[in-house]
Amino acid sequence: MYYGEIKNCDIADGVGVRVTLFVSGCTNHCEGCFQPETWNFKYGKPFTKDTEEEILNLLKPSYINGLTLLGGEPFEPENQRVLLPFVKRVRETYPEKTVWSYSGFTLEELITDGSHPRCEVTDELLGLLDVLVDGRFVLDQRDISLRFRGSRNQRLIDMNKTREAGKVVLWDT
Repeated sequence: MYYGEIKNCDIADGVGVRVTLFVSGCTNHCEGCFQPETWNFKYGKPFTKDTEEEILNLLKPSYINGLTLLGGEPFEPENQRVLLPFVKRVRETYPEKTVWSYSGFTLEELITDGSHPRCEVTDELLGLLDVLVDGRFVLDQRDISLRFRGSRNQRLIDMNKTREAGKVVLWDT
């Protein structure tokens, strides 16, 4: 897996101050995407053990609320396979911090057998998330007044409550 950028002290992509990882590779190709360069699976730098250590160190301060995964597309199967062991390390090292992920795929697509993004690690990776912001960016539904998302069709899903309820529960501020 490659990544385009790591941001420290990001306040736009989840609650509080966050570390964000922009992974490379996306097959959604949403019209109006704010980072079309990340569609390329080889964009940026290789994600290595050193990269993992850098992010774990950035997460260390108590004022950092958690990690956010962005893209590109974190839920492309090849990205999921690399992200799963890393997110497990984040959870083990910082159990008090939250993990958010953005995906152009809907939760329904992610959990449907035979869909493009679903692979052998999808359920486990979803199980490590606190919030999933799902759905493709739709230019005709763009709304800059929305919190933590770019178009009205996108949802902020509280994954902990969704797992408890067995149905989608939207995140509430």
